[in-house]
Amino acid sequence: MTDLATLTRIKKIKEKLWFTLCAFFALLTIAVLFWILFDVISKGFSSISWTFLTDRPREQMTAGGIWPAIVGTFYVASLTIIISVPLGIASAIYLNEYAGKGLLVRLIRLSIRNLSGVPSIVYGLFGLGLFAATFRLGTSLISAALTLSIMSLPWVITASEEALKAVPQSFREGSLALGATKWQTIRQLVLPNAISGMATGSILSLARAAGETAPIILTGAAFFLPALPTSLGDRFMAMPYHLYILATQHMSPGQVRPLAYGTALVLIVLVLALNMVAIIWRYRVRKKQSW
Repeated sequence: MTDLATLTRIKKIKEKLWFTLCAFFALLTIAVLFWILFDVISKGFSSISWTFLTDRPREQMTAGGIWPAIVGTFYVASLTIIISVPLGIASAIYLNEYAGKGLLVRLIRLSIRNLSGVPSIVYGLFGLGLFAATFRLGTSLISAALTLSIMSLPWVITASEEALKAVPQSFREGSLALGATKWQTIRQLVLPNAISGMATGSILSLARAAGETAPIILTGAAFFLPALPTSLGDRFMAMPYHLYILATQHMSPGQVRPLAYGTALVLIVLVLALNMVAIIWRYRVRKKQSW
């Protein structure tokens, strides 16, 4: 009995130790996040104004606003989601609903998982060589959007496939038993129950793409371009690249530092807003689902 009590006491001590360690690292992560947010907000809030959000940069980006960068980010992110989401969802449907469980399918899934960890600069070089050079699209809005779409595809496919797997298999079996075809089952039963997870993955991939710098530097983003893009073949300004230039490459870093913090704050708010949209969407859709 004594040995059993000692072992129980040791297990409880180990459990408390691991719990304390995990709680410490969780709080440390949250503290670092809040410190970054506080630093950006405290130094960038003073730059936020209606003129800053709606005006064009002037005097070598030392005055004016970031309106072309906001519009360019919106354009390239919108094109990215228009291209990547249909392809990603279609690929996920094929892999989960139609493809078997052979070696080839496992290799495809493994490749998709590995592609999600490839550095973004590699995608930028790939987009520069394929879309800008080989397809002769040049450094343009469409080249940047296609590059970001290729980069976002692994995230969209993975999230969509996991959402499809979450739908109970009994739903499919019951529908097929009632005489529905496989496609009717997928379209009318599986997809409506998986749409929340698919939408969440798509929006999160859009948020990631909107904050990327390396791919768009090589494929279409401009250093200083007050004019708004009017076609898919035009170059454009984007907030991530604009922030990079202000923070590291500008000839007067002290003068533009408040503008850099203001741009960072706007970009953070944009990304957080997209994440909140994904969370609220998923909560509301799941609340309507009874299974």
